[in-house]
Amino acid sequence: MLFAVLAMLCSTVAAILQADAARKGGRTSAVLTRPRFVGGIGMDIVTWLCLVVALQFIPIFAVQATLAGAIAMTALYARYFRGEWLRPVHRLAIGASMIGLALVAGSAGTERKQALTGHGTTVTVLVAALVLFMVATLAVRPLTRPWPSAVLAGLGLGGGSVCIRAMHVSEGIELAGLLAEPLVYVLAGMAVTGLYNYARALQLGDIATVTALYMVVQVVVPGMVGITLLDDTVRPGATWLLVLGLVLVVYGTSVLARRRPEKRAPSRVT
Repeated sequence: MLFAVLAMLCSTVAAILQADAARKGGRTSAVLTRPRFVGGIGMDIVTWLCLVVALQFIPIFAVQATLAGAIAMTALYARYFRGEWLRPVHRLAIGASMIGLALVAGSAGTERKQALTGHGTTVTVLVAALVLFMVATLAVRPLTRPWPSAVLAGLGLGGGSVCIRAMHVSEGIELAGLLAEPLVYVLAGMAVTGLYNYARALQLGDIATVTALYMVVQVVVPGMVGITLLDDTVRPGATWLLVLGLVLVVYGTSVLARRRPEKRAPSRVT
């Protein structure tokens, strides 16, 4: 859990650096090469390393829900340092999302069960998901709303967590054999495409909304994959927590997806 919290802090710093790089405008490919965005990628790498450790001990949705604490931190940054005004309904949506994610994390079980599918099946599913993910990235490029790219960013970066978890489930994976592990390359593809979508979403929307959307997707989808394909479990008697958490998350996400950036007019000094 300590490494999950460290991952959340590093992810927040990464989001702030990448948002600052995206503010200057220009093509998405240019944003990806700016020093602040590259620095954000460096923090993303530290985030991934912390996730690798955390995912060895607790389920995907518990780790990802902790990581989603970045929603609140980036919202505070956007409000007090960038002047991005949040209406009460959007504050409520962010709060509902965070409570929902906390409930999802609280429903995580500690025991392990046998994975429902073999390693080969998991690899096939993730490779197919990556292909669909890349096709969807091309399909949303003409759109001007930030939420499709933010959702794809969450799917990409969350898919990387599934890859890490799947490598832990698979026995016999050692450092020397990582180059022969297909999931390593799926992880790289997920990460690169996810970062591209995140950069594009930040160009189209504000940091608070974009981060909330992609964090929610990054928690919920990998968490459900962890339960169905891997060996993650729900705590006995806590299914209602999981369902209630998902309902709050869906509410918050649907509200934030319709939001457009607003800036409070600067006060005049007399």
